[in-house]
Formats: sequence, structure tokens, C-alpha cells
Amino acid sequence: MPPDKICKTVHQYNKEPIPDEEMQKLLDIAEDYRKVKNYVYVRFGGIGSLSKIYPGYTVQNEMTASGYRETLGMPAVYFYLAVFDALGDIKSQWTRTKSKLVRLVNKNESFTEEEKHYLRFLLKVSNAFEAVLNQRTVELTAKVDRQYRELAEQVDTEQLHRYLCRQVRKYLVKLHTDAADVFSIAERAYRYADHGIYISIKEKRKRVFIPLTDNNQYKCQLRIKLYSKENRVEIKVPVNVAVRSHVDYQKQVGVAVGFYTMLTTDEGHQYGEELGRYQSAYSEWIWEQTNSYRRNKKDNPGRKKYAAKKRRLEEGLHSYINHELNQFLAKEKPKTIYIAKLPKPKAGGYNKKINYSVAQWQRGYIRKRLMQKCKEQAVEVVEVIGKDISKECSKCGETGTKAEGMFHCPVCGYLEAEKTNTARNVKKRGQGDGILY
Repeated sequence: MPPDKICKTVHQYNKEPIPDEEMQKLLDIAEDYRKVKNYVYVRFGGIGSLSKIYPGYTVQNEMTASGYRETLGMPAVYFYLAVFDALGDIKSQWTRTKSKLVRLVNKNESFTEEEKHYLRFLLKVSNAFEAVLNQRTVELTAKVDRQYRELAEQVDTEQLHRYLCRQVRKYLVKLHTDAADVFSIAERAYRYADHGIYISIKEKRKRVFIPLTDNNQYKCQLRIKLYSKENRVEIKVPVNVAVRSHVDYQKQVGVAVGFYTMLTTDEGHQYGEELGRYQSAYSEWIWEQTNSYRRNKKDNPGRKKYAAKKRRLEEGLHSYINHELNQFLAKEKPKTIYIAKLPKPKAGGYNKKINYSVAQWQRGYIRKRLMQKCKEQAVEVVEVIGKDISKECSKCGETGTKAEGMFHCPVCGYLEAEKTNTARNVKKRGQGDGILY
């Protein structure tokens, strides 16, 4: 992708309800898509196929030779997309597993530094990692092999290999999907025309026509999401948009993200002051509906009204968040934004309802939308470690006290709104201005 372009996802929707017969044809494709993905998960998701999944053409050739596509009667345009979709999931799962193992190795105090170094080497070099898991001799290129031999001479390789295999068996997740309502579609399997889209199905030279709410036309791989109970579809389209650069965006801005006020800057400016009201209304309604459904589950099997209202509340909340983020960028005109990288919410606590409200906090959505909008506006975002950042005084760095939304430092006497003090600390940490990480 060119450096002046960024990818964003746009959505298209059907204008009219899709007839049951035509919806079933789309569901048949989605079901076959699911079967192919599960087949690939089982056949190539283990340690024996590690050497095949990169870059994936070996898997493609083996799937072609297997005759599975002919068994399903599935068009090739969907079959190979399902194969590579599953391959992407397998690669991501291996990446997550390796990251987990690296963290475990780093935290294991029983290992020496040489042993940790050796294990990290195996996790980084794919050929060595695959050979160890499959109980084969590690064979590498001359330069890398020399480094491997030097590390291996300092440790008990057999013991470390057993440890690595044991951890992989423990943490590698066997992939499986039950989702038979989504599939990808290549450009040659659809055609825009007549204010809608024609989508290929399993019958030769037959297509399902779906009238759309807009007349936009795209030429790229699409993602089709089916809602069979509502007879509707959602089409997700990745598009490249131009990055807009602003000459007047020159400020360095530190921000604190809050539950009741969405963003507070280091200058005390606030954006999204009504977020708490939206959040509370949303989380309280979810809490009430969940408890009511549990009590009356036998007499209340339907969830159609619940899903519709939940979607409306989420759309209203997200619309408000996006509007306030746009206002933030337009008024602050930042060149660089410093934001704390907060830990994940922890379970437990004495008040389940408060914990439930925090769990419904849209901070993940806020961060995602902020990142996307900043990329589109050529604004740099710098994440800093947020540990104890709200307890420090932004003037002298000493530990202060918080009460009723205010921060007070007993050392220098600094008094400021808690979120403003936090935002100042975020900016200082991001700039490396005297406060340690």
C-alpha cells in the first residue's frame, strides 16, 4: 500500500429483505466455507504442518489434490479463499502461542540467561522451532547454524527441547469454527449492477441479486456477513483512502481516557463529557435485561427485540464517540498524541454491578477509532506505560492524593483536576521529560 494511503472498512447493506430461497443459497456457501476452514484446521493446524503453512502454496496444492472441493461441489473462487482464510488463522494462532512462550521463558526464574537465550532463539527461528517440535535434527543455513551451535554448547538442549514441546502441547489451541454465516468473495465472483450486487452461488452460471442501499461499486475482495433470521446481509469492503496532512497540526497533546469524560487533554480541555451518561444507560439496560432473561428464560426464548435495542444503543454511543473524536482533532490540531497504554480490566471486586459497567466501557472502541482517525489525518500516536500515572504529581513527580476528581500534591502543593494531571504525566512520559517509566 502506498505510504499516502490507509485502509479502512466501509459497509454496504441490502435495501430489501432477501427471499428465503436466495438466502438459503448464500447460507449453503457459508456452510461449505466453514467446512473447508475446519478441514484445514484439522489437517494443517498441528506441529507436523509447520513447514507447510509458510507461505501456504504447499497447503493449496495438497487441498487441490485432496478432491475435497469436488466432494462439496464448491466453486473454486470460494474454496481457495476459505483455505487461505483458515491458513491466516493458523498462522495467527502460532504467533500467539510463540508470544505466550516467550513471556513464560522470560518470567521463569529457574532458567539461566543462556537457557533463556537458547529458547528465545528457537522461538524466533522458524526452521529450528519446527525441527525441535517434530523431534528432528536442527539444520540451518551456515551463518545461523554457527550461532545455534554456539548457544547449544552452553545448555542442556534435550531438557530445553522437552520443555518447549510440553509448553506447546499445553498452550497451542486447536482451532474450530461453528460460524456458518460469513464468507469472503473475490472480485470475479460478484458484479455490481442495477443498484445492487450479483453474487455467484453453487449452481453454475447462476447468481443471487441483492439490491443495496447505495450505488457504490468496488473492485476488491469482500466479506459477506449473513443474518438469516432477519433476511439481510452486511458487506464489508476494505478501501484505501488518502491520508490528509494538515500544515496547522503542530501541537504535542497528552490525553487521559476516562469512563465519564472520554478525553481530557494536558491543558484541561474535555471532550465527550456526556460519555458517562451514554455508558451508564447502556450498561444498566444490559444488566437489567441479562438478569431478566436469566429469570424468565423458559418463558422468554426470543431475543429479537433485545438485539434490536442493543444495536440502537451501541450505534448511538458509537456515533457520539466518533463525533467527539472529530471535535478533538479539529480543535486541538495535534501533530503528536500521547496516550497511556492501560492494562486490561481485572475481574472480581466487591460490587458486581460496578464491575459490569466497567466491563461494558467502550475504551477499546474509543482507542481503535482514535487510532484510525489519526492515521487518516497523519497524526502520530505514542503509547506510554500507564502504571501509577494518575498518582504522580505532574510538576514534581512525587506521589499525591486524589479526592472528588481533584489531585493534590502534599510536597509542592500542586492542585489540579485529576484527569488533567494524568494527561500532563502522559505527555511527559511520552516525551521522556524527567518521569521514569
